[in-house]
Amino acid sequence: MTSLYSSVPYHRTPQDLVRALMQDPRPLEPSSRPRPVAKEVHATLEGKMVALTRLQQRTAQRGGAPQQQRVALSDGAEALQEQLLAHFPEHTLVLDIIHATEYLWNAATALLGEPHPERKGWVRKRLEQVVCGATATVIAELEATAQEAELTETQRKVVRKTAGYYRRNEPYMHYDEYLAEGWPIGTGVVDGACGHLVKDRMEQAGMRWTVEGAQAVLDLRAVRLNGDWDGYWQYHRQQQHQRLSGTSVSAPDMAEVQMLQLAA
Repeated sequence: MTSLYSSVPYHRTPQDLVRALMQDPRPLEPSSRPRPVAKEVHATLEGKMVALTRLQQRTAQRGGAPQQQRVALSDGAEALQEQLLAHFPEHTLVLDIIHATEYLWNAATALLGEPHPERKGWVRKRLEQVVCGATATVIAELEATAQEAELTETQRKVVRKTAGYYRRNEPYMHYDEYLAEGWPIGTGVVDGACGHLVKDRMEQAGMRWTVEGAQAVLDLRAVRLNGDWDGYWQYHRQQQHQRLSGTSVSAPDMAEVQMLQLAA
């Protein structure tokens, strides 16, 4: 699952971000967050390499001004990050902040227990350090904590996992710089599209799919969600008429159009 979009800068302070991530109550006010522009979503069953190669092609076709800033967002999967770096060397790779935050919650739960009243404060303190550019400090603390004798082996394993995840992803966690630039730092656009494009259609009760059939429906849904339906349908009919008769395309059959839309 991939997504490509443009956006104007959205400047926030680290404190703004922490309040949002910790779900602090705040007054109701109109959101100033810019909406994605020219968003494209695609899904393939052929694997990450195929998905990223196609995304690379679409990114190149878009062009853009030389000063345009380019960001590649991903979770912390090392294999995915390696492929992103290979396909998009001119982009700045950014670790999704939600995944980074989840690892802190896991460490807090292991050390304190889920119902502990200080658990949220423990996460907040270290999250503030991370988004202010002090990820190395958090890593050092986690690694030191993992050495404490009173920890159980289970606690030690979770804390080490969080520390290791942060250490490996530290080059992609300069959130203070990203916020100052107004860059997106979360994969919410692609996560939302995954549910809307794939799950809402493909995981309904009793459904069974062949690979070919599932891919065909995913492609149709992507065309529709990306706003390319009319252009696709016109091209499809032109190609069909040229193959069958060599004549110009006739007016579309509305029943046929409606049936294809329902299939997507």
